[in-house]
Order: sequence, then C-alpha cells, then structure tokens
Amino acid sequence: MTTQKFFARTAVLAATTVLVTGAASISKSWAEPQPSPKQLVDEVWHILDQNYVDGSFNQQDWKAVRQDYLGRNYSSREQAYKAIQQMVSKLGDRYTEFFEPQAYNALNTEISGNLSGVGLELAADEKTKALTVVAPIEQSPAAAAGILPADVVTKINGRSTQGMNINDAVKQIKGEAGTQVVLTILRGHQNLTFKLTRANITLNPVSYRTQTTDFGKIGYIRLPEFTQTAPTEMSRAIVALEKQNVQGYVLDLRSDPGGLLDASLKIASMWMEQTPIVSLVNRQAVKERYETEGRSLTQKPLVVLVDGGSASASEILAGALQDDGRAVLVGTRTFGKGLVQAVQPLGDGSAIKLTIAKYYTPKGRDINHVGITPDVVVGLTDAQKKALVQKRQVATTADPQYATALVSLGQLIQTKAAAPTQTGTPVRAVLR
Repeated sequence: MTTQKFFARTAVLAATTVLVTGAASISKSWAEPQPSPKQLVDEVWHILDQNYVDGSFNQQDWKAVRQDYLGRNYSSREQAYKAIQQMVSKLGDRYTEFFEPQAYNALNTEISGNLSGVGLELAADEKTKALTVVAPIEQSPAAAAGILPADVVTKINGRSTQGMNINDAVKQIKGEAGTQVVLTILRGHQNLTFKLTRANITLNPVSYRTQTTDFGKIGYIRLPEFTQTAPTEMSRAIVALEKQNVQGYVLDLRSDPGGLLDASLKIASMWMEQTPIVSLVNRQAVKERYETEGRSLTQKPLVVLVDGGSASASEILAGALQDDGRAVLVGTRTFGKGLVQAVQPLGDGSAIKLTIAKYYTPKGRDINHVGITPDVVVGLTDAQKKALVQKRQVATTADPQYATALVSLGQLIQTKAAAPTQTGTPVRAVLR
C-alpha cells in the first residue's frame, strides 16, 4: 500500500515485479551490474523519466533535475543514495521511494511471509504527513500490545517523528528479534506509550473455518495479506470448505493492507466467472484491463468484510466483487489507494519503487483518496477495535461487523434458495 511497512510490507520477487499495487514490468536496458554512484543516480532518473505516472513530474523540469544531480561529484554510494532520495522527494509522492540494499532485501523477504519487527503498517497522512498506523499485523508484538488502526506514531525511542519520512521511521523501528523499541502513540487526544519487543513474525496468508447457523453451515475465510502464497492458500480453503458443503462464505479483508497485484487477480478469479477485475491507466492514458481467468471455484453467496485498513490489493478485490454484484460488502469505508506501484531493482542491490499507473474498478470508479463504501456500513468503537486486534475476537458474537455479515449472508442464501422457483434469476443479479 503506501506504505512502507516495518519489514517493508508489499513486495517483489522477480527482477521487475509489480506490487500492488503493481502491474507491469519496467525495462532495464541501461543498467550495469555494478554502476558507479553517478551511474546509479542516472539509472534512477531514467526509470522515473520513462515510467512515472505523472508526466509533469510534480511540475518539475525533469531534465534540469538530471543535469543538477549528474553535475555533482559522488565519492561513495551513500552520497548517491542521499541524492536519489532528494531527487525522489521532488515528486511529492508518498508511494514512490528508494530502498537501500538492506531495505530491499527485507522487502523481498517479507513477501515470502517471514518478517522481523514489531508488525506495523504505516502510512504518511496525506495532509498532515503524520506517521499513521494503517493496521497492525495479526499476532505481532504491535497487535498484542493493543496498537490500533488510525493511531499516530509521535515518537520513536523518545525522538519526535514530526518531519520524519517513512524510511527513517522504518530504520529506527525495525531491528533484531528480542530487542526493544518504545513508541509514543496519539489516539484521539490521548498519549500512550508502548514498549515493544521485536520478534520474528510468520504470516499465515489464509485461515478458515466453518460455522453452523440457522441457515446452514457457512465458511469463514480470513485473508490478512496478498502474499505470494495467498492464492494457493485461498484455493485450498475454498476447496476444503466446498467439500464440507457450506451454504455461503464470509471473506474477511479487514486490516488487509494489500500486497501483490497478481495475487489479487488470481483470488478474484476464484470467486467470479469471466468478468473484468480492474483497469490500469498509465501516464500515456494507455488502458490495460485485467479479467478473471475463467470458471470460479464457487458461486455460492458471498459477504466481504472491509474497513479502513483494507487497502490497495484488498480494494481491487472488494471493488471488483462489489461492481460485479458477486458479493455484499459489510464494514466501514476502505483506505482509498487507487495507485499502482512497481519495484525496479538497481545494479548495486538497491531498488526504486515508483507509481506507474492509476487503477479503476470494473465500473470505472476512481477510489483514490475516496475508498470503497460498503453496502452495509457497520462501525466499531475503540474498545471493539482493540478486542479484534489484541484479543483476536474475530468472527465471534463480540464482533458486530461479523454478526451483521452473517445476517446479510443469511438473506443471500435464502434469496438464492427461493430464486429458482420464483424467477429463475441468478444470485448475481439479486446482489447488484
């Protein structure tokens, strides 16, 4: 998502992989195996020049920027890294950022599902630039301590975060497992202090179970992140639940900050028949539309849970399901990230993540800064949010959003059961 996470959340694996947030690979014909510091600066400039979504480069004279930075002398890679960060900052894009080799390695490690840190997803607030928690990772030190979405990190080990960018924050917060970091959090008007012990965190892309209800057995699936293994795990979950003859599904995307675009597309194909999923538009207004792969794994009624921590890849999936009429969305408005990033490795082991396109839902909705409004809006109190995050009271009677999802799912199941005898209308038409 925007955001850079501790342990660099969304990710890349191949030489030019797209994140979702991402979409298309970037050519790298000018790169050399071991570029000099000046060549490294020029390499980044070229990548941005050819692929960045805003052709005005934030109203910058981009050729003059190149002349400025290539006219400097660089005696070390560290000087080049600082220059690149300055150059990138001119774009004014919180999603475009430079990763030094160590940070890029962490980015690659994360997508495999093995993380190390406190388990926070951060974003810089669009207006205030405050470091804001998008979501804590399940069963992480941050979640166990009770840090919540929308909390603002005001201090790290006593140092104010005012004016601090996400990269600097990441460097200070992440560290070896077993070491500690102290975060000062602003929640509303209340200042809170959390002393967190860093840990190794294993992401479980998909968890699932069944529940017996008045309208039959239903399947509950929780997807915390769109990792490389998430599609395989999702497929296994659906197949297993189909074998148990569930009558419908609740798919929980709450506090899912996104991940790989490819994972989002594959998972969408498991729920929908041949239909559009998302359209990407680059700075040349070239439109690329992605559709499902073919036959879905199930056509049974579906309710999707979303909230303010559901972002990027989550919004692509939720938006497609809502536009298609395939699912009813329950919860609160999603994060609102309608931009696509790609990650380009550089010749010295560092990488540049840049915004390459905007995306639109199948019906042409631009959800950037707006988010997706659920069909059924159900909010939570701070105490309920804390219970969900800290005590894992998810998909229980203590979870009002899940309880509402069950009611909606029951109505869908009953409508589907009645539809063949009444009108023969498929459930998709009923759900629009």
